[in-house]
Amino acid sequence: MSENVTLLDPTAETSPATRERLAPPESLEGLTIGVLDIGKVRGDVFCDEIARLLGDKGFTVKQYAKPTNTRTAPTDLAQTIATECDVVVEALSD
Repeated sequence: MSENVTLLDPTAETSPATRERLAPPESLEGLTIGVLDIGKVRGDVFCDEIARLLGDKGFTVKQYAKPTNTRTAPTDLAQTIATECDVVVEALSD
């Protein structure tokens, strides 16, 4: 017996928004690097180390953290990061 199975996308996006990916910068020199902790366990330890290593190399680094790992970053946090940083390292740790 053959059955048809229909898989549904739980996000209910019939036509998700897409945008072209930005080209990476030629160099990180002179840029501000954001480090975003998404809120997973020990992610802060990982992000602190990444920020320290980048800072030791002379880069300008700003750190941010989502309030919870169960949701996307709040709009105001995303806007702050977008206005204050040129590139972002978004990191997690499990």
